Amino acid sequence: AGRGTGAAVAKALAAQGVSVAVNYFGSEAAAHAVVDEILVAGGRAMTVKADARDRVQVEAMAATVQAQLGPIGILVLNASIGFPMAGFLDYPWEAFEAKLHGELGAAFHGCRAVVPQMLGRKGGAIVAISSGLARHPGWGFCAHSAAKAGMEGFVRALACEMVPMGIRVNAVAPGLTLTDATAQVSEKHKDLAAAHTPLRRNGQAEDVAQAVLGLLQAGFVTGATLPVNGGSSVF
Repeated sequence: AGRGTGAAVAKALAAQGVSVAVNYFGSEAAAHAVVDEILVAGGRAMTVKADARDRVQVEAMAATVQAQLGPIGILVLNASIGFPMAGFLDYPWEAFEAKLHGELGAAFHGCRAVVPQMLGRKGGAIVAISSGLARHPGWGFCAHSAAKAGMEGFVRALACEMVPMGIRVNAVAPGLTLTDATAQVSEKHKDLAAAHTPLRRNGQAEDVAQAVLGLLQAGFVTGATLPVNGGSSVF
């Protein structure tokens, strides 16, 4: 949560009075900057390092957060698992496998580490960051689309199981969002995407953060995937 959408979500939660643990893997300085901003604003936050794909590291992260901030009641699954852009016929299986394994592994390990803490609190909420490409794929995104579609299936299945335990599980599916993750997208493509969006602009990290907050506060919503794309899914 040191960069992009994750940072925006962390700061939005902190502004609502939530104590926030900012996980990072490679962006230590950015994560500390997010925490510093929260602390200056009067919030409560900490950094913690873990590779979300590694079960042992995730379990240690959850235990550290519980020890310092108390039992976890909110989990935002936002690990960014890289992947190459290539057509299917040129796509190496190893890269495809790594994307699926990493994306779903990060979601699985995160939930397994945190749900027991939520049970102790007698409730909680989980929001996964998916992608509009899960349902509307494009060239070069076969691994990403498959991984995010799998995540949405996992969200629905977990939501069904967690209902008796008072834990809600949802996802948001952003469209093109202007963060460092999309910095390589050409301005021409961004302008074209904005022109074909009913709200006539690209998304911002703060748009996704507000959608996450909405799902966290929506007590009668579980198992849902909320499009955050300026109305593009209407067409």
